[in-house]
Amino acid sequence: QVHLVESGGGLVQPGGSLRLSCATSGSGFSIAAMAWYRQAPGKERELVARITPGGTTNYADAVKGRFTISRDGPKNTGYLQMNSLKPDDTADYYCYADGLDWVNRGRPFTSWGQGTQVTVSS
Repeated sequence: QVHLVESGGGLVQPGGSLRLSCATSGSGFSIAAMAWYRQAPGKERELVARITPGGTTNYADAVKGRFTISRDGPKNTGYLQMNSLKPDDTADYYCYADGLDWVNRGRPFTSWGQGTQVTVSS
């Protein structure tokens, strides 16, 4: 079973930066895509950024030019660098990964972290 654990959230002033990390644990799996989603109070969860195994990235329009998603393949760790943060970026941020579970004969899996809170406020 693949477990994801986010870290790096917190309180930051508008214009500030944060770097979120997503660590994976478990064994016998290979990760394909990784992504970050966020959910603000009273709103639906939305995709923030996604990165493929080949490194292709895509971003929500609201974060383009400010956020950067990356991954460390050998460590199966994902990152989200968030710059020029705005109050509208306030949300719980969730890491997502999918791939193949070789312990279960290559069965596809999806996994979510528990979330980390990001608050942008002066």
